Amino acid sequence: MKAIVVTDQAAGEAGMKLVQRPEPRAAINDVVVEVHAAGFVNTELEWPSTWADRAFRDRTPSILGHELAGVVTALGYGTTGLSIGQRVFGLADWHRDGTLAEYVAMEARNLAPLPGDVDFTVGASLPISGLTAWQGLFQHGRLQAGQSVLAHGAAGAVGSMVTQLAREAGAYVIGSGRAADRQKALDFGANEFVDLDNDKLEEVGGVDLVFDVIGGDIQKRSAALIRAGGTLVTVVGPTDIRPADGLAIDFVVEADRGQLWEIVQRIRDGRLRTNIGKVSSLEDAVATFNSTERRAGKTVIRVRP
Repeated sequence: MKAIVVTDQAAGEAGMKLVQRPEPRAAINDVVVEVHAAGFVNTELEWPSTWADRAFRDRTPSILGHELAGVVTALGYGTTGLSIGQRVFGLADWHRDGTLAEYVAMEARNLAPLPGDVDFTVGASLPISGLTAWQGLFQHGRLQAGQSVLAHGAAGAVGSMVTQLAREAGAYVIGSGRAADRQKALDFGANEFVDLDNDKLEEVGGVDLVFDVIGGDIQKRSAALIRAGGTLVTVVGPTDIRPADGLAIDFVVEADRGQLWEIVQRIRDGRLRTNIGKVSSLEDAVATFNSTERRAGKTVIRVRP
């Protein structure tokens, strides 16, 4: 099968290659999925789990990507809850070969059914951005109606989901980003927008929850805005939890079938809109990831037409 692999951590995105790899087999509790569309996060190349297994042994060449939508083609021993021929979407394990390939083997529990009226491209765009927003807002941030949320990167794949889910939950949302992102953030439902290059972040005033995807100085300045009892949540890569510094709740997004189902139902009934940017074929994926153009929205790789 065709797959995009990396073998040299120092090479970064320039080290990606489209190669032939053996088709995977389903282990106990696994399924094999024929991948129709896949997502990729460029920070994967910085995650230790991309390069080593849980015992810290080198696992290269590693197949990249962890988000997918496709069709189940095989069931491992003991696998329940899914069937051959079923449309699915989900989030593959960080330490295993991923989804930028024609087939992937993964645990069945990391997948949810994909309704027939949801396109594979849409399904592949949802797992990381949707689950990150859901878990940051409701599990870690414990968002309640009437609270205020400062959503950094509000025009991005994660930030646009944060904005929409927070608004649905009855929160007042202040989006942030570059000046060029203002209208997009407002279109996704932000009540107001802060241009981080030209506006004073401190003029936002007190907020109940800061959802941070930037870190660094922006995170520290944002912490000063949190009202008593409020929360700052920030997303980090797998196996890359930073030492607690008293400023934030750091979390790694996790697969969750129930949450995926809640998210896709909101897509179906119009309560959520996807933020898909460029869609490329598997053959063009390496060039797409190495492009110097700014990525607007989620990049999705369409593995099958």
